[in-house]
Amino acid sequence: MNIIARQSPAPGHLENQTKAAWSVTAIAMFIVFSIFLAMGILGVVMRLNQGRWLALDPARFYSIMTLHGLLMTGGLFIAALYGAWYVLVRRTGMRAHAGIMAFMLLASVLGVAGVVIGTTIGKYAPGWYMLYPIPFLHPTWPSWSVGMVTSALLLIGLAWTGVLFSIFRSLGEQYGYKNLLGWQYFTSTEPRVKIRPIVLITMICLIDGTVAMLSGATFLIQYLIQWLDPAVQYNVLMEKNLIFIFGHTFTNLTLYFLVGIIYELMPRFTGRPWKTNRIVVVAWNTTMIFILLAYFHHLYMDFVQSESLQYLGEIFSYASAIPATVVTIFGLIAQIYRLGAKRWKFVPATFSLGALGWVIGGFAAIVDATITNNFVLHNTLWVPAHFHTYYLEGLFLWILGFTFYLVGSRAERLAKSALAFMVVAGYGFLSMFYLGGEWSVPRRYSDYISTPFPSHILSWHGELTAQIGAVLGALFLLGFLLYLVSLGFVQRQHVTELSLPEDDAKACMVPGE
Repeated sequence: MNIIARQSPAPGHLENQTKAAWSVTAIAMFIVFSIFLAMGILGVVMRLNQGRWLALDPARFYSIMTLHGLLMTGGLFIAALYGAWYVLVRRTGMRAHAGIMAFMLLASVLGVAGVVIGTTIGKYAPGWYMLYPIPFLHPTWPSWSVGMVTSALLLIGLAWTGVLFSIFRSLGEQYGYKNLLGWQYFTSTEPRVKIRPIVLITMICLIDGTVAMLSGATFLIQYLIQWLDPAVQYNVLMEKNLIFIFGHTFTNLTLYFLVGIIYELMPRFTGRPWKTNRIVVVAWNTTMIFILLAYFHHLYMDFVQSESLQYLGEIFSYASAIPATVVTIFGLIAQIYRLGAKRWKFVPATFSLGALGWVIGGFAAIVDATITNNFVLHNTLWVPAHFHTYYLEGLFLWILGFTFYLVGSRAERLAKSALAFMVVAGYGFLSMFYLGGEWSVPRRYSDYISTPFPSHILSWHGELTAQIGAVLGALFLLGFLLYLVSLGFVQRQHVTELSLPEDDAKACMVPGE
């Protein structure tokens, strides 16, 4: 008999762990949706200001832009991280360490509060990248806000690192550390220790996530040192490399944690297996390397950067889009091919439409990552277009589907209506960014009144796309509110009925049982 997992937890203990994991994850999703709604409203406010339907002080606009970027990306990462953890606990029977996870969630919330205080009261406004040395120029924000936000982000990063190590420990105990990357599949198609795709993908995320967190902690600690002693100075290009090793990797890992959830949950709705094999192992192991080297495309404009690194940026930007995406999309097509109408529930619909948004946003990112295009597009609205695409119509739809599964809602019609609303309004909202990028409307501008020649044309394009985008963004949020209503129609027994399916129970058996 093949060994799937190393330990066989007692059924009662397993059920208690799963209940605890459910409670912590449900709280995390409530926090994330609250952040998303608040930051979504601020996003609409920014577009209203750019469309001259609202008049914000530029200092306030940029503090809102900083807050929106930091909390929206951070909040969605929390959803992906805790969602993957819950599915791993429920579907593999690994140890939950729910107390640690709850403590780390609390630390993240405290960090979020620090960011809110620093940007709203302190008007901290260097942008969510916090590119060096902009935080220390502070023409419109006091010095204390720099220390506040930097310390808050460092606290959040430490909390997330704790979560990564907790999950790594649990998976190592369950499967054996040497088996987590799936290399045993190279020696046998039926290895002695099998792992689920979500285990492999999560392990890839844990490794790259640790590298990203170390990079992020390095530049944040340096920021704190300079904040305490302004005489200390750092190399600008070094800091930018550290920032994008963190930022680019972190953004991709948000997607990949959720992709692991799709691998695991989609078969529950299609009735078709989606297993680990050599192709899946090769795809995800190569992705682990490619993602860490693709960030160089963010530094094309830094001409002092070594030219060889610039070429590596383009090569690995293209390469990183192939293995995991191709294998996942082909696997997803196999899952939904000729899927009967009765099986097209809300969850598989969000997973499928989210994959479409992932591909569209990824393709737009590759367009921008091409050096010749980058010179034209990178400082335009094309950039927020592509990352809003795979965030808003990609991973956010996956989060909606996972949360619907988590709470056990049965309001299928209401949820599907909300989904249709968000897809139509969402792509309309995104199209305004793409059109703005095509028309060379610059990004990071609070308004377009003083845009360069020909200002009358550029400002008109910028304001028009912002106005339409604001309306469509508000409609998207209305669809989201409708979705939140659908979560209230919960199957009564869902929360208490947490025993693992039969295949999971077998997966937790050891030889001889």
